Amino acid sequence: MRYGDIWSEWSDSGEFSGVFSVGDGNGVVFEKSQGFRNRSENLLNNRDTAFGIASGTKLFTGLAACKLIDEGKLSLKSRIYDILPYDLGQIDKNVSVYHLLTHTSGVGDYIDEESEDCEEQLQALYDKYPVQLWEQLEYYLQMITPLPPKFKPGERYSYSNSGFILLGLIIEAAGGISYRQFVNEAIILPCGLKHTGFYRADSLPGNVALGYMGSSDGLKTNVFNLPVLGGSDGGLYTCADDLDKLWRAVFQGKIFSENMLTEFTKKQSEINETESYGLGVYRHETKNNLSFYAVGGDAGVDFFTAYSPQQQIVFSALGNTNVNTYPLMKMMLREI
Repeated sequence: MRYGDIWSEWSDSGEFSGVFSVGDGNGVVFEKSQGFRNRSENLLNNRDTAFGIASGTKLFTGLAACKLIDEGKLSLKSRIYDILPYDLGQIDKNVSVYHLLTHTSGVGDYIDEESEDCEEQLQALYDKYPVQLWEQLEYYLQMITPLPPKFKPGERYSYSNSGFILLGLIIEAAGGISYRQFVNEAIILPCGLKHTGFYRADSLPGNVALGYMGSSDGLKTNVFNLPVLGGSDGGLYTCADDLDKLWRAVFQGKIFSENMLTEFTKKQSEINETESYGLGVYRHETKNNLSFYAVGGDAGVDFFTAYSPQQQIVFSALGNTNVNTYPLMKMMLREI
């Protein structure tokens, strides 16, 4: 396939800072590494560099929740009021695990990406709740529970960050350990992911990309624009090689059973003619192919990863600026 041509045709290929990688199961078939993981020290991005993936973390949260369901420790039908030992304020009492996993809960979103002033709302949150305090998932509840519902549970699809924070708390309640520890023990370690984790922004390990914001003549890092420690709706770090391993491990049954894989990948909520959502994963379906993907974007973070089981192709873009790689993903999905 013409991966090099697609890369060249993508209008922002020259401005991209990060790693774009395509693998077919036998290894890398096309790859581009560009830009710097640390601009002040002229350290280049490379295949093993770990990048923040923002909402791409929701893929890991969906996998973790489905593993607990597969083990009988959780049910899709379970109401969150019957699981969580917190005052859930205005959250509808009929919201279930299924609603959270499929973005159909209607829970008021602390970062409402359907709102035209989403960025202004987010900055107001950071002004009120300093990012260095965003460590425990319980901390987010004060931003979520006072919000009125957007609609009744199950009424429609509506992307929800609040919903996946609640899922993280449910994973902690059902798993008996912290959300981050569960993801590490249930997904990262069994899949052999070597450079994936919830790294603190104020103590990043080696070969991790700093996220950069602003113009080329005034770039600054995103350390004051993201929570200091990622949670169940975003903030994990990972690298291109680990994403290739993750997709193949999921479809080889290393995380949960074949029956659970069917539920995880089945259309659960519809977005448009070609796009739908499973239980924590996006679906892109045409007459010729069905692919699965995750995306993420935030200050100094741009990300996608996708897998075609039919072609056994994994392709991922991990960026540490705000260059938008979503059009590149759409070009790839059309090609395969």
